[in-house]
Amino acid sequence: MTQADFSTAGSASTHPGPGTVSGESPKAHTAILGGGPCGLYAALTLAKAGKKVVLIEKEEVLGGLARGHKRGENFYDLGVHMLHAFDQEVFETMRDIMGDERIEVDLNAKIKWAGSFYRYPLQFTDMVKGMNPFILFKCCAGLLAYQFYFKLKPRVPKDAEEALIQLYGRPLYEFFFREFTHRYWGFPPTEMSATFIMTKMPRLSAVDVIRNALAKIGIKGNKVEAVESALSKETLHYSRNGAEAMPRLVAGEIERLGCHVITSAEVSGISLDPDGKRVTGITYRNTKTGDESSVACENVISTIPIRSFAEAFGDALPDEVRQSAKQLRNKGVAVYGLLVNKEKAIDALYIYYRNHVFHRVGEPKNAGLTVNPPDHTVLIVETTCEVGDAKWNGEQSVIDQIVADLEAEKICTRDDIVETHLLRTPHGYPVFSLGFEPHLESVQKFIDGLENAQTTGRQGGFCYPNMHKAMRMGATAAEKVLGVTKESKEE
Repeated sequence: MTQADFSTAGSASTHPGPGTVSGESPKAHTAILGGGPCGLYAALTLAKAGKKVVLIEKEEVLGGLARGHKRGENFYDLGVHMLHAFDQEVFETMRDIMGDERIEVDLNAKIKWAGSFYRYPLQFTDMVKGMNPFILFKCCAGLLAYQFYFKLKPRVPKDAEEALIQLYGRPLYEFFFREFTHRYWGFPPTEMSATFIMTKMPRLSAVDVIRNALAKIGIKGNKVEAVESALSKETLHYSRNGAEAMPRLVAGEIERLGCHVITSAEVSGISLDPDGKRVTGITYRNTKTGDESSVACENVISTIPIRSFAEAFGDALPDEVRQSAKQLRNKGVAVYGLLVNKEKAIDALYIYYRNHVFHRVGEPKNAGLTVNPPDHTVLIVETTCEVGDAKWNGEQSVIDQIVADLEAEKICTRDDIVETHLLRTPHGYPVFSLGFEPHLESVQKFIDGLENAQTTGRQGGFCYPNMHKAMRMGATAAEKVLGVTKESKEE
């Protein structure tokens, strides 16, 4: 095996991956596992502090879930991912790094619901328009009744279905949530933990209006809460090349600061000291050649799936922790990138759909993406899947269904589609299945028992941050390594 040589960092635009380097290399201050937004920002924070960092990424292209791929003459994003400016420090850092490649675009998201298009997130007036009066009355009455009921008899919800009913009442749950949630995840809400509702699903601003009105007459909501929704009006940040620009430019800055970014490198082993308390090195495998290399390190920040990180410890991982790690699953994502012979296909940056094989269609050209030929456009058609199923494999039956649904929505026809490209990842969404919490706690306890290791980010933390929050998690992990406290930052 060989060790990474910090003095021979490759080009930030190509990142050729691990190769054989002669001679001994200095020990890395920190090894960063995973090159998504969280890992990149952690590496950037440490590099700016003058620390020697090696970042190891399994994929050939950096960016994690927020990456972009060039296929033919165009770039295709792995889903719709744009930077918000909610975290001012993160935004200013990204703004400076992206420079002239950054472009601003106004949020224009929609949802197709009840036969019509509405702003996303759904507003109260839109919900009123989308329901017939009888259903609207039934849903409002149900919300009122269940608020009364759970105020008198509060209880911890046993699953996601009960959590949704506590939040919105049974009529609205059955009308709006049940079928779509089942179709999206592949199993019913009764098999999903209530934790998902409180950490992932955004609140319906429409329902907030009703709940706030009830609170004014003394009927306050129960303790079950969902997360804040995105703003209906805001400025997003993108590039002419789509999602690929940000990770490429961040990696370039990391390497400019003297650190090393390695792609096409899958973590295959983690070494511990004789006491089993500290990580001493990382072994990784070139996904193209199969060659193995290693790097010694003083610290490790992992943003790869927490199960993969745990299993990389090999025999050092206790059997009970190994069994818990196996229970932590992820939902895959298969994105169909289409080059379409139309100037424009949809009147939005992206649109959510509730009754098709896809759940979201994005048109990044509407956000400024350069498309060739110029009179064509690119569509990003997002689906959830399981590894090895028809959507994952890009089977013709799935493509036919996607085309049929696009035609039904009058987005494009089969004859309009010039190219079809399949982008996918097995680690799209952590699955909060019933009873996952003690398994996550078991794995986390093992990692927390190591003196110099952290696991964070969406995959590493088994949670649901958006892009800027994932970057903030990376910064926090880096600051922990540096011994920086909140108080010292404020000073």
